[in-house]
Amino acid sequence: MAVSAQQVEEAQAPRVHELHVAHVQIDALDAGRQRGQRLGQDLRAPVDQLPARDEQPARGVLMALHSCTSDEAWEILREASQLSNTKLRDVAAAVTAGTETDGPPPPREVRSALRAALARLGH
Repeated sequence: MAVSAQQVEEAQAPRVHELHVAHVQIDALDAGRQRGQRLGQDLRAPVDQLPARDEQPARGVLMALHSCTSDEAWEILREASQLSNTKLRDVAAAVTAGTETDGPPPPREVRSALRAALARLGH
């Protein structure tokens, strides 16, 4: 009994269809993953560059004490926050509080991180 090419094709048609559907689904998932990655990158970039409102007075303190630009003061605060594992608003509050007459100095880990950030920027 000889099997014709048409019979073979008809027998394999459901499997070919399943494979085609699987490839389409994989392509759709991959495209969605890529869009999600791009969106995540697009959203992260602006947030990382936005200055917090709480840090404006601290920027001014750093600019006055260390003759740096506003952008450099922002980098100092940001880097000190990362190095000390302290929220940026807390670093800024510590810098600002330290300028008051009876204000406490920043915590030791924040002071150390501020020194390192200032040194890296050459201040």
